[in-house]
Amino acid sequence: MTFIQKGTKEYRRASFSLFLGGFLTFAILYTTQPLMPIFAEEFHVSAAAASLSLSVSTGVLAIVMLVAAAVSDMIGKKQIMVISMFFTAVLSLVTALSPNFVTLVIVRFLLGFFIAGVPSIAMAYVAEEFNPNGIGKVMGLYISGTTIGGMAGRIITSVLTDLFNWRIALTAIGMLALVLSIVFWLTLPAPRNSVKKPLDWSSAWRAYKVHIVNKSLMSLVILSFLLMGSFVTLYNYIGFLLAEPPYELSQTLIGFIFIVYICGTFSSIYMGNKADQYGYSFILKISIGIMVSGAFFTLVPSLIGKIVGIAIFTFGFFASHSIASAWVGDCAGNYKVQASSLYLLFYYLGSSIVGSFGGYFWSHFHWIGVISLISGLLIFGYILVLLAQKSGVAIGSKN
Repeated sequence: MTFIQKGTKEYRRASFSLFLGGFLTFAILYTTQPLMPIFAEEFHVSAAAASLSLSVSTGVLAIVMLVAAAVSDMIGKKQIMVISMFFTAVLSLVTALSPNFVTLVIVRFLLGFFIAGVPSIAMAYVAEEFNPNGIGKVMGLYISGTTIGGMAGRIITSVLTDLFNWRIALTAIGMLALVLSIVFWLTLPAPRNSVKKPLDWSSAWRAYKVHIVNKSLMSLVILSFLLMGSFVTLYNYIGFLLAEPPYELSQTLIGFIFIVYICGTFSSIYMGNKADQYGYSFILKISIGIMVSGAFFTLVPSLIGKIVGIAIFTFGFFASHSIASAWVGDCAGNYKVQASSLYLLFYYLGSSIVGSFGGYFWSHFHWIGVISLISGLLIFGYILVLLAQKSGVAIGSKN
């Protein structure tokens, strides 16, 4: 196999393209998250219902990723990612035209369908095309793109909503996405280590069966559900909390809370490098512990205390996701695409299911209920890391 080697021009182009892919995907996917309090007020729906503007997208995305992975073997990874990015940009523009909440949810459903092309394939592209010795760092770069994209999408949406309205905000994000889609198409190198082959569902199912009996891999797959569910739940309902007395923050100020995503940009690369040095399990356990600490810190009454807590939590989440993603690639053997899809299926189902279920805890127990839910999920996640470590099949990890 001919791998993309670190330090080459092709390495820089591929890394930049993957960064853009992560940026665009998450900028659009999470634009509605800071708008949930506005949707609840404008469309007269509950907080849990407003969360459907995000949950329906991530739920559909989770399921479609399984199909996208199989189709990519037939059409090609780059082609699927490019098509995905263009349609995602167009649907972002259509979302801005929604006359009511039902229409908005339907459009976001379709967006979840098309957006699946990038996250379902990017991890496998990295695992197949880059030199295995540096996968942790490359995966960190891709995830840092998702971090900055998620942050930029939320902040730009919030600021433009305060200046104009949420419809203009989503239109601006959609136009930016169209431009980035063209850049991605022109810069991403075509895959060299994957061969196009006919769509074969029986082979795909055999690959999934191999993964399902892999205890180490399935522990990480379930962990992805818990990590993402915890992360989205915190960010879904922090806006409702900060819009209430005694904080009563504006939409712009609530949006700027997401600037703590910078912590995730740093942690995904920094902790990814540490995992390459000291082993996946050791650094992953530390990262989950950081998430729990940050979650408890948000219980501090002061606004500054909450922001610090969110920053700590975000640092831990992106570190955990980066490491778990790389570990899955090592566990996958010859079926990397299916392993990536399985991991991300649970990852986004966690976003969809736990993200909406968290609305019950917010409505009935307020913020302490939300943090109790998150803490319980992460404690279970820590146990799963111990199980993955005990199974001892993670190639190259220093457990």
